[in-house]
Amino acid sequence: MRSVGLTSLVIYALALFLKVEAFAPPSSPASSRSSPAITTTTPTFTRSSLNTRRYNIIDSVQSMINNFGKKATASHILINPRKMPEDEAKEFLTQLKEEIDNDPVKFAEAASEHSGCPSAKQGGNLGEFGPATMVKNFDKVCFEEEVGVVHGPVSTQFGEHLILITARTGE
Repeated sequence: MRSVGLTSLVIYALALFLKVEAFAPPSSPASSRSSPAITTTTPTFTRSSLNTRRYNIIDSVQSMINNFGKKATASHILINPRKMPEDEAKEFLTQLKEEIDNDPVKFAEAASEHSGCPSAKQGGNLGEFGPATMVKNFDKVCFEEEVGVVHGPVSTQFGEHLILITARTGE
């Protein structure tokens, strides 16, 4: 049985370790030797943006700990935001989800026809992967939701997805 205190300590230590100045702005100003025609800007980091990044790291580490030893196999259909506006994509995927009706064959056919991901050639099949391999929202569905069911639409920075979890091991 895992100790909650130990888990929290590990997450805290990893978060402290991983934030190592990677998100801090450079301390020295742009070199005075640079050409006046070239404008350099120093990225601005606010406490809020640093906290968001820190919490994302903590969420990823927490997911890895909670799902340690688990593997998921999933397929997806991606609608790229450059191809269709978000609201239209969600509506389209909602209708498509009803047509698929949790049928893996129909899902693969729909992925081949509609998905904007290279995995469309394999019917949307992403293969087997571990926790924190995919982006946060996608990962959460794959490791927490019911297997054999089409989930979504799920929003990520890549667009809108329908996700079919085909297997999960290590539970």
